[in-house]
Parts: sequence; structure tokens; C-alpha cells
Amino acid sequence: MVEANTKSNVLMLKKLLIFTLIMFVFGYALVPFYEKFCEVTGINNLLQPDVLAKDNWVDEGRWIAIEFDANVRGLPWQFKPLQTSARIHPGEPVNVMYEITNNSDREVTGQAIPSYSPRFLDKHLKKFECFCFTKQVLKPNETLQMPVQFVIDSGLPADINTVTISYTFFELPASASAIKK
Repeated sequence: MVEANTKSNVLMLKKLLIFTLIMFVFGYALVPFYEKFCEVTGINNLLQPDVLAKDNWVDEGRWIAIEFDANVRGLPWQFKPLQTSARIHPGEPVNVMYEITNNSDREVTGQAIPSYSPRFLDKHLKKFECFCFTKQVLKPNETLQMPVQFVIDSGLPADINTVTISYTFFELPASASAIKK
């Protein structure tokens, strides 16, 4: 009886190990599948430039206030928009400059991640040029001015009069590994 239980337990252990291995491989296979799915559907393409639609029109009967925000996390950088707000018509192209300064004595690499308020603004915001599309490398005490060019399309709901566009810079690991050398 004990021998039958042992065989049964060993068989169950083998099945569980095989199942665990299959699930582990499946988890890794989902990453490229998810990236391809997002690319095809246009979901989560924060780091890709948009294209201005040919049917885009400026709604001159309406104004939107835009607030610009800039943050850094874990970086020795000073980061700010050169203008903190703007008043525009929906559909009107906007060009805003941001300034960033590396206050350290080492070269640092960072990447900006955008966030918006209200949350669904990303469906109506089309960026043509943005420093957030690529990593930024700043030499010690270097200052850069970087443009953001975008349009908020006329389809933005009429009850939205104020929006916030925020960028947060994070240090990239390549920069952190350079410190250890």
C-alpha cells in the first residue's frame, strides 16, 4: 500500500513539475505576443510619434487650458517646462519647450514617461515630436532644451476645459551600471 502511494505521489510530482515548466514558458511567450498585439492595435504606443489626420480641423469656438508638468525620479537632474501653461483651440498644433540640466559630475541616461489628466486624454492627444520617444544622455552639468509638438484633436469632449500633460524622467539601468565600473 505504501509503495502504491509513493508511486502515485511521484507521478503527481512529475505532472506538477511539467505543468509548472509549461506555465513558466507560456509566461515568457506572452511578452512578445503582447508587444505585437499592442503594435497592431495601436494600444500603449506611448513612445511612438503620431500622424496628423488629414481631416483634423481647428475648433475656434472653444478654448482648452493646458498645464505642463515635469518631474524626475532618482535622477540628479533639474527638469522643467519653459512655459507652465497654454490656452489653445482644439485641433491647433502646439509647440512647447522643456529644459533639463544634469546637476551631477557624471554622464546620466534617462527616459521620460508621459502621463495625462484626464486619463482618457491620450485618445485625443497626438504627439509628433517628443523627447519621450528616445532616451536622453546628459553629460556632467549639461543643459538641453527639448521640444514637444502635439495637437489635441477636436473630438475631446466638450465638458473638458483643462488638461495636464506631465513627464517624469527615470534613470535607465545603463547609466546606473556605468557608476559601478
